Amino acid sequence: MRSHLRTADLLPVSTVGVRSRPGRAALSILGVAIGIAAMVAVLGVTRSSQADVLAEIDRVGTNLLTVANGKTVSGDEAELPATAATGVRRTEGVLSSAATATLPVRVYRTDRIPSVRTGGLSVRATDPQLLDTLDGSLLHGRFLDTALARYPAVVLGNYAATVLGIRDVTDHPRIYLGDHWYTVVGVLAPVDLAPELDTAALIGAPVATADFGYQGNPTRIFVRAQTERTDVVAGLLGRAANPEHPEEVAVSRPSEALTARLAVSGSTTILLLGLGAVALLVGGIGIANVLVISVLERRGEIGLRRALGATRGHVGAQFLVESLLLGMAGGAIGVVLGVLFTYAMATARGWQTLVPAYAAGAGLVAAVVIGGCAGLYPALRAARLSPTDALRTS
Repeated sequence: MRSHLRTADLLPVSTVGVRSRPGRAALSILGVAIGIAAMVAVLGVTRSSQADVLAEIDRVGTNLLTVANGKTVSGDEAELPATAATGVRRTEGVLSSAATATLPVRVYRTDRIPSVRTGGLSVRATDPQLLDTLDGSLLHGRFLDTALARYPAVVLGNYAATVLGIRDVTDHPRIYLGDHWYTVVGVLAPVDLAPELDTAALIGAPVATADFGYQGNPTRIFVRAQTERTDVVAGLLGRAANPEHPEEVAVSRPSEALTARLAVSGSTTILLLGLGAVALLVGGIGIANVLVISVLERRGEIGLRRALGATRGHVGAQFLVESLLLGMAGGAIGVVLGVLFTYAMATARGWQTLVPAYAAGAGLVAAVVIGGCAGLYPALRAARLSPTDALRTS
């Protein structure tokens, strides 16, 4: 009669090697787990990061444009005319706009600070409409309005307030701009699409004219356009800002920088997935190596089983199932580690934790496939051993 191996007996027989040498099995599982964890973590962190960027784009909108002074034909820095802000504001399709201008003025906490210690901060003259145009918000205090713009009042960017050591404006702290004292009336929250404002001290255009000789030539104009006409408006802003030399005007869309971040993230994900695949392949080679050694060490057991009636298929199935179990265990541990790493990274960055379901499923499937492929050769090698050769060399 033909020998039979019950399914209920296959699992205990297949785990003999794992139970007899747990350290070696653990190292094999670890190799696969590292590869799967890397792949799941890469996909999870990427998805969480992309969701954060998309939420950021939705929050600030894609209809924000910036108009800045570009370059002249000779390569020198151009200057926007004093009428640029008015021309931009009157352009059809523009909902709101706000002009800013960088002033050659230093920012200091007090008049006792050495002039060389500027902290990398700048002073910008601005319109009261800036906060609404950018859809920004304040952490403390208030923003400039038509009345405050005429007086020595200043609103600090988020980073500027940190550098100057100002955390609260209820006590009306003062800072030193050029040769003038200004009262801090507000602190901005970080502005995602205008990071230059985070390092700026914002004052009104009228007081900038009175104290620092500002002539009304803006260096950057923020424009909020009708969403469906954003591209059309972008094409009109150059001539609206500088009718005589529209080629000297630089028009950009800040949201494109966020979109570029998504593209860079996608290319980086492919690279990291490749590295994870290499780690998974190394883990598979580790399983194959362990099983080959196991076959050599267990030649006597294989020969005895064959002599007692076990078929080649039974012996091959024993080692193949052992390989699949090692791969499956490594895959399960790797998925858990990948999810935990994604959660830790997303929590540290303030992102929503998102792990694609296909990442976990594909990770387990990949681990099982790698385990099966790794165990195929050792299983065939064990199945080919004849009982007499195996017993004689054991």
